[in-house]
Amino acid sequence: MPDIFALIPAAGSGSRMGAEIPKQYQTLAGQPLIRHAVEVLCTHTRLAQVFVVLAPGDAHFRRYDWSAYKGRLEHLYCGGATRAASVLNGLMAMADAVEPDDWVMVHDAARPCLTAGLIDRLIDALAGDAVGGLLAVPVADTLKRADAHTCVAATVPREHLWQAQTPQMFRYRLLLEALRKAPANWVTDEASAIEHMGLHPRLITGSTGNLKVTWPEDMHFAETSLKSRRI
Repeated sequence: MPDIFALIPAAGSGSRMGAEIPKQYQTLAGQPLIRHAVEVLCTHTRLAQVFVVLAPGDAHFRRYDWSAYKGRLEHLYCGGATRAASVLNGLMAMADAVEPDDWVMVHDAARPCLTAGLIDRLIDALAGDAVGGLLAVPVADTLKRADAHTCVAATVPREHLWQAQTPQMFRYRLLLEALRKAPANWVTDEASAIEHMGLHPRLITGSTGNLKVTWPEDMHFAETSLKSRRI
């Protein structure tokens, strides 16, 4: 049976948070933001190993104690200028540990509320799939397209629209090839690189609770969600 590996791209600066340190190291519920994703992935028994892709000059990661995940967590200082570049560099750096048909589950460092149940749902849904897929939720809000003056130009029908989340899971060889071939301006996530090859990733229903921390106020929502699980 193919193994399943996790990869966390964590080389970004998180500039929209307006903080002095990169977003992934800001404190959330008493821990650096990234630790919440590391925890759920490293403790999941169906994953063989977890790789974290860091910026070459990252001086923050080693300041924390990661010994609880010894043998499960591998850090790679090969991050690139974009998310796609970081994932591609990470895939190449982990080549000796992975077989071509093994699965790679890519997850955002800034999605701290991932659960073991969502990981299981993704794995189970894609077990016999030839392409792979991603967690996503149907768009519920009305969408507006803006013009150059920030006025409404049109209302966009939300039928068949989904909001992509992570993890996104694909075969190692396929994802590596897709990221190598896709134009830089095309790739916004791993699924978009796969789509560029003419393939169709599966959408697996995720959860609105699996939120991504992008703006400062998102930290409050994420902390409230994490604390509610401990009650």
